[in-house]
Amino acid sequence: MGEIINILVVEDDIDINNLLCTMLKKQGYNVKPAYSGTEAMLCLEHYDFQLVLLDLMLPGIVGQEIISQIRKIKNMPIIVISAKIEQDTKIEVLKLGADDFIVKPFDVNEVLARVEAQLRRYMIFSNKKDRQNILKYKDLTLNRDTIEVKIKDQAIFLTAREFAILELLMLYPNKVFTKANLYEKIWNDEFLGDDNTVNVHISNLRSKLAKVDPDTEYIRTVWGIGFKISE
Repeated sequence: MGEIINILVVEDDIDINNLLCTMLKKQGYNVKPAYSGTEAMLCLEHYDFQLVLLDLMLPGIVGQEIISQIRKIKNMPIIVISAKIEQDTKIEVLKLGADDFIVKPFDVNEVLARVEAQLRRYMIFSNKKDRQNILKYKDLTLNRDTIEVKIKDQAIFLTAREFAILELLMLYPNKVFTKANLYEKIWNDEFLGDDNTVNVHISNLRSKLAKVDPDTEYIRTVWGIGFKISE
């Protein structure tokens, strides 16, 4: 990518942490390990990271709380790696602001592929060169240069995936995107019929817009087809 990428690996199992750190360092990333939730929060306060790999069951501060705290201040990708495979857990962490969820035991090549995919999207959104396009719909403004979303003058904090979904819908306001369309374009992966991932992100996005402007529908559901910017 031509620049130093800092990744925080939060995992209390020393062997797994070492495995992830070694794999990432071999790919040229600058990696810092943390073995507890408390240590992770200290690292986040003192260092600048572009991505976090995060276990959920941690000593000190649990992973869910770390996601919530990160999302108050940062827009970087968060990939959860957890042995908790319950669907409710996956939905919970996605709603909190995680960008991806990998189940243990994992394949290191899959982890690396997902890290690279998240970083590509994050770096594109963070690149301010030649990004001066401003998209507007009613009182909603999306600035592709500064990666800011506002309704009137009130800023709305979105995760990288939420921003990508909104940007795509606003770029093509007359197009109805199916869940498969959105998944394949935003997640850069084949859609295998898991509606929950797309639904959770759309729901989060709508909730954030509605908190600022509850009287306006910005994203419309076209029943049986998908989603589009409201007419």
